[in-house]
Amino acid sequence: MTGEPVLAVEDLTVTLGTRRGPARAVAGVDWSVRPGRTLALVGESGSGKTMSVLAATGLAPRTARVTGRVRLLGEELITLPRQRRRVLRGRHVGFVFQDPSTSLNPVLTVGRQVTEAAEEHLGLTRRQARDRAVELLELVGIPSAARRVGDYPHQFSGGMRQRVVIAMALACDPALLIADEPTTALDVTTQAQIVELVAGLQERMGTAVVWITHDLGVVAGVADTVAVMYGGRIVEHGPVDDVFAAPGHPYTRALLAARPRPGQRDADLPAIQGSPPSPLDLPAGCAFWPRCPVRGDARCEHELPPLIEVGPEHRVRTFYPSPRAGEDR
Repeated sequence: MTGEPVLAVEDLTVTLGTRRGPARAVAGVDWSVRPGRTLALVGESGSGKTMSVLAATGLAPRTARVTGRVRLLGEELITLPRQRRRVLRGRHVGFVFQDPSTSLNPVLTVGRQVTEAAEEHLGLTRRQARDRAVELLELVGIPSAARRVGDYPHQFSGGMRQRVVIAMALACDPALLIADEPTTALDVTTQAQIVELVAGLQERMGTAVVWITHDLGVVAGVADTVAVMYGGRIVEHGPVDDVFAAPGHPYTRALLAARPRPGQRDADLPAIQGSPPSPLDLPAGCAFWPRCPVRGDARCEHELPPLIEVGPEHRVRTFYPSPRAGEDR
């Protein structure tokens, strides 16, 4: 699908106030997602994936200083009054977080939790809300939804609880669904079911999706575009097929090389040596420089690499893009 971006982020920077000083969690990030499309944000823990999304939707910690431009359905979010931003976010953005057990209130029925946002933002009566809850639970594949709408979270399995959380996220028919590691706490079979469920709902409803994950296998199956983050910056961004076929950044190549393959022993898995940089002490140049296997001259250490075009809509932030990046495929 085409059209204007549902969510567009430009030059987003997030600086957190800490006891040890300012920590730059996100630095000059640009990305957008259109109706019916999926953007995957990938990278190691601490790379800025989740913080960039929380800041973009007005959910960053109170100690955070957020600058840049963020437009949700064409309306600027960062400068909006808090109450107006809350209404806009509640009506048009749905969230699915990593652990369904922490997303659900154990003392409220799932039906009440599924429709709480709809009652607030759509003005539904309690009867209308119950009917809506049954409809949504059926939509996400909960068996006997009319009977189970009055059950509590502990009466559901982990996979079914995550389906309930997805139903909650869809209660107001959002234009944007943000899925933050939604399958990490689930077994492999249930993971596949959740991925298939979200893809099917997106196809049916035309929802834009931002999928935050460490799992490159999931990215290959669900995303249209992928943004690889490291040290608070996007180091590679492009169509998922192009990035996977010819990764241009050494970090992206290292992540892809570390994927397990059928028949491969644990001892054979290549690892990225070292640790990600602290946001309290980021290098002056390329943040990946201390760990990079192909680092070149002093530019890498002291100069921030430019974001260069290596193919149609495929950009890489490095002085040394892969020779294969941008090849005709």
